[in-house]
Amino acid sequence: MPDASDPHAHADDLADFVAESPSSFHAAEAVARRLEAVGFTRLDEHAAWPAPAGGRYLVVRDGAVIAWAVPKAASASTGVRIFGAHSDSPGFKLKPKPTTGKLGWLQAGVEVYGGPLLTSWLDRELRLAGRLVLDDGTSVLAATGPLLRLPQLAIHLDRDANDHLALDKQSQTQPVWGLGDTDSADILAELAREAGVDAARIRGYDIVTADAARGTTFGRDHVFFAAGRLDDLASVHAGVVALEQAADTDADHIPMLAVFDHEEVGSGTRSGAGGPFLADVLERLWISLGADREQQLRSLAASWCVSSDVGHSVHPNYADKHDPVVQPVLGSGPILKINANQRYATDAAGAASWNAWCAEAGVSSQEFVSNNTVPCGSTIGPITATRLGIRTVDVGIPILSMHSARELAGVSDLWDLTRVARAYFGG
Repeated sequence: MPDASDPHAHADDLADFVAESPSSFHAAEAVARRLEAVGFTRLDEHAAWPAPAGGRYLVVRDGAVIAWAVPKAASASTGVRIFGAHSDSPGFKLKPKPTTGKLGWLQAGVEVYGGPLLTSWLDRELRLAGRLVLDDGTSVLAATGPLLRLPQLAIHLDRDANDHLALDKQSQTQPVWGLGDTDSADILAELAREAGVDAARIRGYDIVTADAARGTTFGRDHVFFAAGRLDDLASVHAGVVALEQAADTDADHIPMLAVFDHEEVGSGTRSGAGGPFLADVLERLWISLGADREQQLRSLAASWCVSSDVGHSVHPNYADKHDPVVQPVLGSGPILKINANQRYATDAAGAASWNAWCAEAGVSSQEFVSNNTVPCGSTIGPITATRLGIRTVDVGIPILSMHSARELAGVSDLWDLTRVARAYFGG
């Protein structure tokens, strides 16, 4: 657990967490390991769940994880405070028959996942990571060290590259990982070796790319933090650190961390925010508390969801892309995300509560709203609010280089988001 009074120690802990979490499956397990180390019990969805009073619990479903701590005085209608985030990031995913190549090069056959900033993946060392499913149905995590690279065409061979560089998503995004021919190499064998299993046993896989470089602070007074997958591991990390520190409090609500997969591709999966995972966990929690249907609805009415995801800092080189008045910047605090068309779930009540939690934590907050001519993204917030009818507010930290292979955040913002999450859980 990082030093709660040192933002740079917190950033260093985040760098470790990102390194441990190159895929959504690794991220879910990293959250589980941290919480198990402070007394949380992992539950099996196939087994009966224990009565929860005074207990700390978590459940992992594929690349998603939900964890909660139940106060001893909790009743059947006690409200839940959910801190929501997501474990996936834009990038590339291995296709079927992934060992490809030509002209003496070994390449990996990949498909674009989500909406990555494609050129940011050029000329950097990449890892492969995810899960392998074996012939007996078991899943094992696998991750390589630096293995792949998307080499850019030299300027000598494309003199106008600086004027028009754009990558063909099929022919120009297949990374190299070795020399030779495909008859004598198998990229899945590289993953199997790292996982300590026989490659012949692999029957399925979900494998993605990740930046191999460790996160780092830099800049004047080390105010910046750069790493891959800050969208949205920055929020996942804030939530797990806050829950570690809030688990012993005896609040009048149930603090819960909900980390979903597949946000970058629409959330419509069994482990995504559009699926049943959160509703399933809440219903089983209510059953263990003896709640009838009316008490379940009363609990929902008393509950909140803080949906935390990154947002855009104003960019000094592209100021015209931002709202001319509302311009959040790195280092000035986490952001409250607002959209008139409900691409974010924030409303006046949510804004008031968010500002109260920030005040309790001693943290300054900024607002974010899009330029009217620039389409707004969305988050798990509106999905959760729609599925559950729960009061929801969308927040996050401002970053630059969103959806790049390596994104840029402010060290103090990362720390402040955790402080607000702690106040939200413990207040």
